[in-house]
Amino acid sequence: MSKYILSFFIFVLSVPPILRAQDTAYPPSGSQIPGPTTSADSSKWLADVQHWRVEQRIRIGYSGSEYDRPELKWTQSSFIQPQMMIHDRYFYDPVAGAYTVDHYLDDLQHRYGGIDSVLIWQSYPNIGIDNRNQYDLLRDMPGGVSGVRQMISDFHRRGVRVLFPVMLWDQGTRDEGVPNWTATARLLAEVGADGANGDTLNVAPITFRTASDATGHPLAFEPENLGVDLGLPWNNLSWGYWDYSFVPTVSKYKWLESRHMVNICRRWGRDKTDDLQHAFFNGVGYESWENVWGIWNGITPRDAEALRRISTIERAMPQILTSADWQPHTPTLQYGVFASMFPGQGRDLWTIVNRNDYDVTGRQMKVPFAPGTHYYDLWNGAELKPEIQDSEAALTFEIEAKGFGAVLALKGDPDAQLHQLLERMSELSPKRLQDFSHEWKFLPQQIVSITPTKPFATAPEGMVRIPAAKFEFGVSGIEIEGGNDIGVDVQYPWEDAPRRHHLKSLDMKPFYIDKFPVTNSEFKKFVDATHYQPRDDHNFLRDWKDGSFPEGWANKPVTWISLEDARAYAAWAGKRLPHEWEWQYAAQGTDGRLYPWGNDWNLAAVPPVQRGRDMRDRSAVGAYPQGASPFGVEDLVGNVWQWTEEFIDNHTRAAILRGGSYYQPQGSMWYFPQAYKLNEHGKYLLIAPSTDRSATVGFRCVADAE
Repeated sequence: MSKYILSFFIFVLSVPPILRAQDTAYPPSGSQIPGPTTSADSSKWLADVQHWRVEQRIRIGYSGSEYDRPELKWTQSSFIQPQMMIHDRYFYDPVAGAYTVDHYLDDLQHRYGGIDSVLIWQSYPNIGIDNRNQYDLLRDMPGGVSGVRQMISDFHRRGVRVLFPVMLWDQGTRDEGVPNWTATARLLAEVGADGANGDTLNVAPITFRTASDATGHPLAFEPENLGVDLGLPWNNLSWGYWDYSFVPTVSKYKWLESRHMVNICRRWGRDKTDDLQHAFFNGVGYESWENVWGIWNGITPRDAEALRRISTIERAMPQILTSADWQPHTPTLQYGVFASMFPGQGRDLWTIVNRNDYDVTGRQMKVPFAPGTHYYDLWNGAELKPEIQDSEAALTFEIEAKGFGAVLALKGDPDAQLHQLLERMSELSPKRLQDFSHEWKFLPQQIVSITPTKPFATAPEGMVRIPAAKFEFGVSGIEIEGGNDIGVDVQYPWEDAPRRHHLKSLDMKPFYIDKFPVTNSEFKKFVDATHYQPRDDHNFLRDWKDGSFPEGWANKPVTWISLEDARAYAAWAGKRLPHEWEWQYAAQGTDGRLYPWGNDWNLAAVPPVQRGRDMRDRSAVGAYPQGASPFGVEDLVGNVWQWTEEFIDNHTRAAILRGGSYYQPQGSMWYFPQAYKLNEHGKYLLIAPSTDRSATVGFRCVADAE
């Protein structure tokens, strides 16, 4: 059956747009339907969009059977969902070697009222550093598959559902050997996940639904930005990247299927007012994403408190908010105040937003009245005293500037759940949203200190002396996203905030640096002498066997070495890892050249680039002497990345990698970018040695000079 659905899907997409058009005064723009021009047009507007909905459902042959499935109904109350980087320090403690799910959830509960589901992001932006694919990176999470399974159980114990991403653009790393839908369904069933987010997708293809059902562990699917109406039946969730106008727009996909959950997302937005007001007006969810690829975009206290109150009401009313008789833009009495009505069994709910920059008081709504009906101001947790005029009840309450309101009309007496909601909201409401700070703040970073070595009078074996000099240290981060916003990249000790571009004149003291990256044979001496075995040993020296490297690899750079492993070797050797500016000075000299050998790229100075899905061996050190720096240091660029600094903030650890590598996966702009130029560096997010180790990351050491 799925083959026929897919064929029909392809056919409809090929139909010229003119054949898919229809008469409507309010045509959707993307996934949004514009609201009425004036409040007087609301009845006409509602009739128009209701007609559009009926016809559009017919056109796409809509069936809501996937929303009836008990195992997927959790999606209909998944109101608050952050995307969470696995590298977030609240989620995993590398010292204890344990996931800290409770710590992560307790923080969110404290700051904005908690979450209903979480999208755990294990791949981008590190994917492409080597040929591990998106599934490999999930398996390489601390504890492997069994550890991930237990971590998901910890979320489930707290009532939180778990999703992972799927990236169809990842076709340049290791071939999994089966289609993406099969690989996704199998692995997420194995770890016990609840759903998959389709990164960059405007629809998760029907093949994902079929493959998931075949495992007996059905997943919910959430395209990043649902944009194909035909995918609505089996994509139970989606994100919404919306444009905002004064008159709130209506979610097209919730309008077509009132049980479809949209989580509005604006990752780089600092003021969340528009996002939260549109979400509440539509009775949908919010993507509370703060750790954006290791760049912290925290929710302000005002927005956090608004989110707490919104989610408190939504979680108490999930059945009403999925009402098929939802009426957005129900009439209100005050300019700039907009309401949606969600009819229920014996109770009607209005979600209300004030789009004005000022408080609005007085009569707000006139609603139908029936004897025995009670009206409650849910936002303030109090019963309203209506003014009854004929068959209408006029309701008076205040909505603060850019604020929210909620009214419940109840036939009969309140139950225990409603009493609990009213009590909770009455506890929260005395402090207005405007009493909370709305100031956005960046998250400061600290550089992890590197202990100096004993000063050497002469060059240790295999090291090159780098003389004292005044050095113009200029470098920029090559993160794909984030622009030039404050908080992007790193914060050096002389800077007052993280930023992408850095420039500092430094007085360099003399030091010694390894002429070549540390090789397999050199690292084996360390292992043999110390019997070094890291506690977290997954992927440690992954390409070695029986305690040694393959034949012919003695002079190749050692890889599958974590930052901690490299530091352990350096300490044993009486050395240390280089500061980034030391690495760059040794590679660049004082003339600002782009590459160690000059300003023009030289293919003879670096190993050949590997672009296939499989990786060849790295090159032996010293094989490309034309790549030497002005000081005679070699293999700085294009063989293996090299560990230097570590930066840390309250939520993320990251290392600065220098030099780039020979491996370049193809087919997508989202793979970890190369940094061959000496004025560029890579920022590599850290979680634990098991995940951080890579086939393309090695290191070299430095020592201090007298």
